[in-house]
Amino acid sequence: MNTSIYRNLGMELVRVTEAAALSAAAFMGTGDKEGGDKAAVDAMRAVLKSVDMHGVVIIGEGEKDEAPMLFNGEKVGNGNAPRLDIAVDPVEGTRLLAYGRPNSIAVIAASPEGSMWDPGPSLYMDKIVVEKAAGEAIDITAPAADNLHNIAQALHRHVTDLTVFVLDKPRHTKLIEEIRSTGARISLHTDGDVMGALMAAVPGTGVDVLMGIGGTPEGVISAAAVKALGGGMQAMAAPQLAAEKEALAADSTFLPNQVLQLNDLIHSDDAFFAATGITSGSFLEGVHFDRAGGVTTHSIVIRAITGSIRHIKGIHQLNPEHVFGEQTK
Repeated sequence: MNTSIYRNLGMELVRVTEAAALSAAAFMGTGDKEGGDKAAVDAMRAVLKSVDMHGVVIIGEGEKDEAPMLFNGEKVGNGNAPRLDIAVDPVEGTRLLAYGRPNSIAVIAASPEGSMWDPGPSLYMDKIVVEKAAGEAIDITAPAADNLHNIAQALHRHVTDLTVFVLDKPRHTKLIEEIRSTGARISLHTDGDVMGALMAAVPGTGVDVLMGIGGTPEGVISAAAVKALGGGMQAMAAPQLAAEKEALAADSTFLPNQVLQLNDLIHSDDAFFAATGITSGSFLEGVHFDRAGGVTTHSIVIRAITGSIRHIKGIHQLNPEHVFGEQTK
C-alpha cells in the first residue's frame, strides 16, 4: 500500500493534537483521569471535523481502560479525499496527567486506507523499538540480553552505554533482571510507551531501546512514528486479561506466535505522526500558561515518505479555560 498523499497532512493533524493538549492541560494534577481524557477526546473530535480527509478510526481510544473514546470505526474529517486509517490517543498517559507527572502527550497517526493493522480484540503486545542504525539487529523472539548485545554492536557502542525504556509493571520483573544482568541502564516509567518508542527511534534522546509489554493500540500508534523515523520495531501479541485471551482464542485469524514487523503494522510508506506535549518531559515540553495570557505548546510532526521531522512551538492567544467542542470543566 503506497498510495501517495500529495500534501503534508501532518501539518493539519498537529492542530488536532494541540487542541487535545490545550483542553486536557487544565486537568494536570487534579487526579481526574476521566475528566482530562474526556476533555482531550472532545477537543480532538471537534477539530478533526475540519480536517480535509475521509478518515476512519482503526485504533480508537479508551476501550482497554473503559474511558471516553473516539471509537473504532468512527468516521472523522470533512469527508473529502484522501481516504485514511486513523489511530488516536488523546491522552497517552492519563495517570501522568492526573498526577502531574512528565511525558503525558496527545497523539494521532494516519496512513492510507487499508494500510494500518487492525488488532481486533488484542489489547496488549510485546514490543521492541530501536533507531534506524539498529533496525536489522533486533529479534523479539530472542532473549533480551542477546538483543542488547546485538543492538550495541550495530550502534558501535558498549552494552553498558545503552539505556532501555521499560514500563514499571510487575509483569516486567524478569525482563528488568535480565537487562540489569547485561550492565545496560534502565529508564523505568509508570506509563507512556508511545513516548518511549518515539525516544528510542530518535537518536540522541537518551533512550536507545524500548522493551516490554504495553498496550496494542499504543503499539500501532508507535509504529506510525517509528515508520516515519525509519527506525526498527517488532511486536507480538501478549494478552494479559482473561477476557482478552478468550476473545483471541475465538478469533480464527489470530496467530499467537506471529512476529509483527514494522511493515505489518503500517504497510504504507506515507504514514503521518503528530504529538503535542501535555505535561513537560525530556523530549516534548508541556502546555505552558504564560503570564501575558498566551498558552504555549510544543509538538512534533513526522512524515514517513519524506523523512521530515518538524518541532513546532505554538503560541496560542486563548483564555486558559478555553476548550474545543463540548464544555468539559
